[in-house]
Parts: sequence; C-alpha cells; structure tokens
Amino acid sequence: MSTTQVHANLTDEQVREISDGLDEPEWLLETRLEALEALDELDMPAVIRTPGRDWTNLHDLDFESLVDPLNAAEDKDQVGPDEVEVLSWGEAVDAHEDLLREHFGSVIDPQENYLTALSTALFSTGTVVYVPEGVAAEDVTIRTEQNSRSLFNYTLVVAEESSSVTILERQSTGAEQDEQYYSGIVEVVAGENSHVQYGSLQNLSEEAYNFSMKRGDADTYATINWVEANLGTQLTKSGVSTELNGDSSETQIVGAFYGHNDQHFDIDAKVWHKAEHTTADLVTRGVTDDVARSVYEGVQDVGREAWDTSSYQRENTLMLSDESEADASPKLIINNHDTEASHSATVGQIDAEDLLYMTSRGVDPRSARNMLVEGFFVPVLEEVAVDELREDLEEQIALRLRQRE
Repeated sequence: MSTTQVHANLTDEQVREISDGLDEPEWLLETRLEALEALDELDMPAVIRTPGRDWTNLHDLDFESLVDPLNAAEDKDQVGPDEVEVLSWGEAVDAHEDLLREHFGSVIDPQENYLTALSTALFSTGTVVYVPEGVAAEDVTIRTEQNSRSLFNYTLVVAEESSSVTILERQSTGAEQDEQYYSGIVEVVAGENSHVQYGSLQNLSEEAYNFSMKRGDADTYATINWVEANLGTQLTKSGVSTELNGDSSETQIVGAFYGHNDQHFDIDAKVWHKAEHTTADLVTRGVTDDVARSVYEGVQDVGREAWDTSSYQRENTLMLSDESEADASPKLIINNHDTEASHSATVGQIDAEDLLYMTSRGVDPRSARNMLVEGFFVPVLEEVAVDELREDLEEQIALRLRQRE
C-alpha cells in the first residue's frame, strides 16, 4: 500500500485535537504537524532484502482500516518509587516542558522513517521517567493494556549523572478487535556515570501488528542495558539500539522471542561505538514453530574515533517444525583497527541425539522436547538481571509449550 493512501486518511485537525487534549505547547504541535506532513516523503523502516525478496513486507499493512487516532483507549499503570518522577505524558507536559523540549526527538529522529513519523504525529499516551542526579531507583513499572484499534505510545527516560533506574514495561491486549496496531517509541538519555536497565515484554493479541523502536544515548561511563522479549502479535517489527557516545560507555541488548502459528517477528539490534573504550554485548535467542517466521539483523558499527572497542554478538534460533522459517543477518562494520569484535548466528532444529538420550532415560518425547526448549532459552534468561521479567518470561515460555501439547 502506498504511503499517500495512508496519509490521505489523516488530517491536521486530528493531530491538533490530540495535541490540544494534552495541552501541549506550540513547539510540540509543530513537531507533530511536521511529522504528519513528512509522511508523503518517508519510506517504511529498512528491512533485509535479497534479490527478489523483502524478508519482511510492511507495505501490506492496511493502515486505513487499522489507524483510528481519535479513539485510543487503554488501561495503563505507571508507578515508581518516590524519589523518581514517573509521569503520564500530560503530566510531563505540564511539569517538565523544558526537559521535554531538550530531549524529545533527540535520540530517535521523529522523521527517521514512515512509522516513527506516524507515531510522532499521532501518539496520545506515554510515560516520562525522570531520575534526578545521584538517585538509585528500582521497580519502575509501565503496563499498557490496549483497548482500541490503534494505540500510539511514547516513552522518555532521562537519567541524570550518577543515577540508576530499572524499568519494566509490558504490553498486552484487553478488548480485542479483529486486528489492531500498536506503536511504541522509547528514547533513553543516560547521563554521565548513570545506569539504565530497560526490560520489555510484548504479549499483545495474535491479531495485532506491532512497531516498536527503542534507542538509548549513553554518555561517559554510562550503561544502558535492554531486554526485549516478544511473544504476541501476528507481525512485529522491533528495533533496539544504543549509541555509545561517551568514553567508557557500555550496553547490553538481550533479546528473546517465541513465534508459533503464523507469527512473524522482525527483530533488529544495533550498537554504534562512537567513543573510546566502549563495550557492547548483543545476545538473542528465539524459537519458531508451526509456520512462524523470524528475521534477525544485528549490527555492530565501530566508528573512526572508537579506539579500544569491545563488541560481541550472538544470535541463535531453534526451529521446532519443518515449516517454520528463520533468517539471521549479523553484521560488523569496523572503521577502527583497535577493536576486539565477534559475531555469530546459528539456525537449527532440536538435536536428535539429545532427544534420543533423554527418551532412552525414560523421559517421554513431549516432555523431553519441552525441557530442551526451556534449556535453549537459559543462556538468555541468565542475562536478564530483572528478576520479575525473567520469571514472567519463563512462565510465558512454559505456557506456550503447554499450549503445544
């Protein structure tokens, strides 16, 4: 579907109504209107292409029927400890306009692609997490239950110098429509010597389409660690990335997905090493079953000034059926010779010898297979530092395996 058809369904008046409802300042309305106007010129997010084939086709999305910007409905919890401000978007506009003006759109360009611009123009809900200097905070929770055909969500995290915060975000579906569209943009600004952990568990309806983009900007000695778990939707396009802009900054991106039925997951993880002594670790594990399909792209980009870089990437996909598909495209882009880097990706099925060993020891085939799948996820689960998220994910994996039986 061409972008002009989609754009024809949206108007300046709709955008103004959303902005007015949130009592936004003029500069924010202008940013929204510029994003709306840019839709005609922007492309869909980049997908991996090989001759004659796009690995993920975003152009088939019927936005005209999916996007209903003035009827957004959700059930949202956003809570945190007293020393951290966890604000709805409307509250943040009222209390922290200067903070928003400085940081909104500073990590992810609102016009980076068609879907970021669509989200910028139409988002009506969101969360701002502000962690003051020196504050150490756990247990910030953001739970979004979608109850409308479309929902556009924006999250901004600002962690000041020498602060730390752990955030756990969940998306689920409440009132199911035939098909739904969920869009989530997350920007993380990590100040000098700060530490941000951001975990996300996406478990939307399998009738839903999901576009999410999360990106962090790490200052000197800052750490940004991501956990990205995808279980729901019929199509997910997910991007998680960190710009290591400060010397001695670090990032870890942990990914997990489990696709069954005809689900399609397009997952990408990226790190840009832009400063000296930076470290990155990208580790993803996923399972595909039935006729599900996964596409993974991992990029480690080492810049010219990024002396003494350490960058590692591992991606493994386990296919439980002959009809499921999995593709992986890890990439190293190195412009500085003072770099230690590696990347690997594997796609395969359950080891027949492992299965035979377990069944010969009296374990029934179904239980043996389930134990091997659970064991396959262990290296990723061990990297999840947020206990609640790890336990949630283990529970969801076990539930999906039981559904198989």
